[in-house]
Amino acid sequence: MTSGEPVRPPRLRPGDRVAVVAPSGPLVPERLDRGLDVLRGWDLDPVAAPHARDTHATLGYLAASDEERARDLQEAWCDPSVKAVFAARGGYGAQRMVDLLDWDALRAAAPKPLVGFSDVTVLHEAFAVRAGVSTLHGPAVAGEVFLKDDATREHLRRTLFAPETVRTLAPPSARPLVPGRARGVTLGGCLAMLATELGTPQARHGAAGGLLLLEDVGESPYRIDRALTQLLRTGWLDGVAGIVLGSWARCGPYERVREVLVDRLGGLGVPVAEEFGFGHGDSALTMPLGVPAELDATAGTLTFEAPATR
Repeated sequence: MTSGEPVRPPRLRPGDRVAVVAPSGPLVPERLDRGLDVLRGWDLDPVAAPHARDTHATLGYLAASDEERARDLQEAWCDPSVKAVFAARGGYGAQRMVDLLDWDALRAAAPKPLVGFSDVTVLHEAFAVRAGVSTLHGPAVAGEVFLKDDATREHLRRTLFAPETVRTLAPPSARPLVPGRARGVTLGGCLAMLATELGTPQARHGAAGGLLLLEDVGESPYRIDRALTQLLRTGWLDGVAGIVLGSWARCGPYERVREVLVDRLGGLGVPVAEEFGFGHGDSALTMPLGVPAELDATAGTLTFEAPATR
């Protein structure tokens, strides 16, 4: 495992070649084509990985075999001509392939932006812990929200090309669940995936000192309770500096979800901001992971001390 603050990758520039991979679930081909067109509209040169359009021969919830998905990501990351790697979608499957990656080779390659969310949380954690690289919890380029929402696309574009313009995030929906201010290095992502990482050999030992980002989709309140309780019981949340909560799409009425969040997180004694506008919602901010930031839960702001990309 690496130690210290993760390394921020270089920003993108017009003309850069970028790769789109499918590390988890299978894609809707038409959506992938549209996502590639968006990237071309940003003056990038996007290429789909060799197995990005495939589906596993027997397990239809996976895009290609574990080995093929791992090879696509490995080759994209280690190709010096590729300046960023985008996940086409989430779904399920990253934890099946993450240990097939050659982490010595990935560490030896130059850092570059890795963009994705949901199941890609497994890869965000792996690149932080095993490679010491900061990543971007951002929309999937073949995902419905990325394709339909201008604000989602624009925030990702600015984060990649002009990160100094998005150093402070202040979504109008944000409000304090627990007021206060905190500073730390950002980490986290999808709650269910963080919980499934517990106990695996290369997992992060805990969130101590960090600003933890949490969101999820399609999990009923009792399942959110179960995942949070698991993080609490293992001590993974001990010493966390603050928590930023995103969307809880299709998790039931938010009032019921909020009751669980208050019950499980309100007693930690740290600032907690809710409804921060990232995750599986209808519009989604791109959240840099592995970057020092200050949370003002009372004001509903998150200010990064350095741009997400160099």
